[in-house]
Amino acid sequence: MKILCTICARGGSKGVKNKNIKLLNGKNLISYTIDQAKKSNLFNQIVVSTDSIRIQKIAKKYKANCWFLRKKNLSTDGAAKIPVIQDTLLRSEKYFKIKYDYIIDLDPTSPLRSVNDIISSFKKFISKKADLLITGCEAKKNPYFNMFEIKNSQIKLVKKKDNNNFVSRQLSPKVYEMNASIYIWNRNSLIRAKTLFIKNMTEYIMPYERSIDIDSELDFKIVELLLNK
Repeated sequence: MKILCTICARGGSKGVKNKNIKLLNGKNLISYTIDQAKKSNLFNQIVVSTDSIRIQKIAKKYKANCWFLRKKNLSTDGAAKIPVIQDTLLRSEKYFKIKYDYIIDLDPTSPLRSVNDIISSFKKFISKKADLLITGCEAKKNPYFNMFEIKNSQIKLVKKKDNNNFVSRQLSPKVYEMNASIYIWNRNSLIRAKTLFIKNMTEYIMPYERSIDIDSELDFKIVELLLNK
């Protein structure tokens, strides 16, 4: 099997300035993901896609492949992630002269994932013969119980089921939130992908303590505390 690891690390970040290379316990944030990818021993190549020369230099420092800078249209705040991963796949196949069977994307803002999470999620993906695997954790809020939206100045539950009003989160249907940690595609499904939710997909559920996706200074501080435990 030929397996590519993609790590997408844009230079501009709103919640935390220079987030992907910010020091976390003395190491650049992106280094945690590069190290996990290496320790998994799954990948033919580990490729970082970035629009930032600073991130490119740091990725190379930690021995990841990063020979190109991402195009501007794939680096805006509103740019979708799937086209970035598709671009990285095609560039990598041309550069390494390899046609990959599987692509595993690891987000650098999820440093609490374990190496075993990477290996186990890939094993499940293969066993399920899926086209796509996403990771998540049990949601802290439930749209059937305590999540609402405002429509025409009216407050309403996000979701109802059979006109039932659930009196506790525990009695409500179990729901999960994506943790942006690991995405796995086979090559054909990634090339064709236009949306993240497709028919033949599966999931890998992680505990909340390994599911924090750093998007704010508070997230950063929580992850620092957890790494120091």
